Amino acid sequence: MGTETTGGHPADDTAVDLAEEGASLLAQAREGGNGHVSRLLLGGERQRAVLMALRSGATLSEHESPPAATLHVLQGTARLYAVDGPEWVVPAGRLVAIPSARHGVEALEDTVILLTVALAP
Repeated sequence: MGTETTGGHPADDTAVDLAEEGASLLAQAREGGNGHVSRLLLGGERQRAVLMALRSGATLSEHESPPAATLHVLQGTARLYAVDGPEWVVPAGRLVAIPSARHGVEALEDTVILLTVALAP
């Protein structure tokens, strides 16, 4: 896992190895009951960065959108869909803005995602 930090989250003080952290989370997701795990890498009043791993077929059920967010697929392929709206198939290396509408995510294969969220001031 990552290096110990003096802040509240790993990326507060140090650069995080996303490949290493992602591999660790994906191993946990493959063993876990719901097929997904996440780790808050950066937290604060204005932004969050969350690393998520989903085994193939796992979903993040439909939920409301934060004020502004992006989904960056680091490994695998995910489907991001807006309820009653468009959907995106996002392969590794691609970044997409999360819609302001209620939405969900499905892993089309074992997937690692970096979610970044801007919080309201």
